[in-house]
Amino acid sequence: MSKLFNELMPYLEKSMAIDTALTLLSWDTETLAPQDAADYTAKVVGLLSGESFSSIVNDDVKKLLKELEKEKAQKELSENEKAIVRNLIRKMQQMEAIPKEDYQAYSEFAAKAQGIWARAKRADRYEDFAPVLEKMLDYQKKFAACRAKKGEDLYNLLLNDYEEGFTKKELDIFFSKIKESIIPLVKQVAAKSNAIDRSFLYGHYDIEKQKEFCRYIAGYVGFDFNRGVIAESEHPFTTNLHNHDVRITNHFHEDNLDSAIFSVIHESGHAIYEMGVSDELTQTPACNISMGMHESQSRFFENIIGRNHAFWEPIYKKLVSYFPEQLSDISLETFVHAINKAEPSLIRTESDELTYSLHILIRYEIECALFSGKATVKDLPELWKQKYKEYLGVTPKNDTEGVLQDVHWAMGSFGYFPSYAIGSAIAAQLYYYMKEHMPFEDYLKEGNLTVIRDFLRDHIHKYGSAKPTMELLKATTGEEFNAEYYIRYLTEKYTKLYDL
Repeated sequence: MSKLFNELMPYLEKSMAIDTALTLLSWDTETLAPQDAADYTAKVVGLLSGESFSSIVNDDVKKLLKELEKEKAQKELSENEKAIVRNLIRKMQQMEAIPKEDYQAYSEFAAKAQGIWARAKRADRYEDFAPVLEKMLDYQKKFAACRAKKGEDLYNLLLNDYEEGFTKKELDIFFSKIKESIIPLVKQVAAKSNAIDRSFLYGHYDIEKQKEFCRYIAGYVGFDFNRGVIAESEHPFTTNLHNHDVRITNHFHEDNLDSAIFSVIHESGHAIYEMGVSDELTQTPACNISMGMHESQSRFFENIIGRNHAFWEPIYKKLVSYFPEQLSDISLETFVHAINKAEPSLIRTESDELTYSLHILIRYEIECALFSGKATVKDLPELWKQKYKEYLGVTPKNDTEGVLQDVHWAMGSFGYFPSYAIGSAIAAQLYYYMKEHMPFEDYLKEGNLTVIRDFLRDHIHKYGSAKPTMELLKATTGEEFNAEYYIRYLTEKYTKLYDL
């Protein structure tokens, strides 16, 4: 470790400690804290966020980073240290353009916003959430404007925060391919909607038994309970303090068996990624993984693995043993077809693989409209309904199953949604590469996910954000991002499933 980097460490450690405390408060708010605690806890969050800001944005850190950028200093750094410095500089540039008092006020506001969203969703009262959303959008536009160079598109800047290198230009090309190839396939599948029955998944399924099975399957795919815990929340999510403390949540429906199962596999995919970050990078600015790559791992585990017939061969009897009354007469073949049925629906998190990216397309187009001034917060419920009718042929009956269904905007996460579609495409690209280099389905049939996890850890997970997505993909598969694999995957899968 160089002398200069050693001088930087106390600032990194202080920032990490404060951010860890903030993560714990956020986790508690979403899982166990009483409802009336939110406003008071938000004050603490605001104050700690101000301290987090000052721990990075100060003259001492700026001076050290300026020296560490120099060629001579760079030669004395390891590759991981270079990545930490590079990511810290990026974080500094994002934060220093924003006044500290605004950042602190925003953090306090954001801590309250999610609770307001959750209550509005339960009560189907968009009007209760709309003023919060308006204020959140104003904050995001203001902060982006503080950071933007002259003439720079504000939404592009936010998109780049979540997945570097993917702006509206790249996303418009990507989503145009989705429209061109997937929408016709959705229509073909919809014409054979009666070919697959999944009604048995909507019977009465005891929630306590669901919890037991979800705990089992999380461990089966690789979630390490010595380094992680599972709780419940309104919207399933993953967070972490470091690679030895990763936390996920789930949500259960008594009348829907596969919802919680695939939520926990999805969040376990996120968690396995976080647990795989190297010890040298965890708790540093280089552990903040890109969202596109992050979502590729959750989607890889949820869909490429979790909806694969081979995955269920060794464990389907285990599921039946939890619910013999409902599943004893349901064959493995019938079950696998049911969990892969494609059908236009209203809820993103419950949607099938084929239609999933259309849900993301809708959110992307709405965000583009919000940031371009073509739509306002008041317009969103109707705009949401129009786009669902246009792309999926379904219309929400209320705002709970419409514009209020996702927590992301309450968190201020504008620009995040495209990461899900990018991640789904990356997952398919990784899958085709892995199939060429290992007996992928044979491993699933054997219940041997270790080899698959090890491959992902060694090629993706351990690097955290030390390497950008394009570089990781190129190093792993020999290609940069290529959406054609995703289109190929969906076309092959659903052509076979529906005998098109």
